[in-house]
Amino acid sequence: MNPRLAALGVLVLLTVSACGQGAAGQAPVPSTKVVVTGGSSRVVVPPAALDPCALLGPQDRSTAGLNVLGVAKEINGARACDWTVPATFGVTITVDERNGLRDLEVARKTATKTKVGGREALKVADKKAADGTCAILLGMGEKGSVQIDVSNTNFTDTPLACERAVKVAGLAEPKLP
Repeated sequence: MNPRLAALGVLVLLTVSACGQGAAGQAPVPSTKVVVTGGSSRVVVPPAALDPCALLGPQDRSTAGLNVLGVAKEINGARACDWTVPATFGVTITVDERNGLRDLEVARKTATKTKVGGREALKVADKKAADGTCAILLGMGEKGSVQIDVSNTNFTDTPLACERAVKVAGLAEPKLP
């Protein structure tokens, strides 16, 4: 095994395990595990530790046309991150650890089953409303989901909103557990 790769794996493991210690009086965050395969490493993150703002790194934001940093927020008790490009569009990614795809209340006439990176997903857009909004809902096990909402600032061009939502979902999906 390559000594540099082994050292990197140990460093990542120590860093990740130190992050899960939690403050005094708090339960520790579930630890992550590092999987090293064929010379590359991949960090598997449990849903409870998943930060929606970390799902789009600098390269991902650039690819998606987001030239702003995300702002963490909470939506109905779920962690979310919001990116708003002034006078253009906004993206919100919400991590829901309590509701899988089957549990979400979605108007079936606006939802289309799809896959993103091999993962079950729903594309939700009301073509008749033509309101410039679209969402991609990604399954994350039986009891979890990630919702990617895109709204065009002028509330027109729903196909463009869906194109943007699909692109962001494709960038975020590989980082999901």
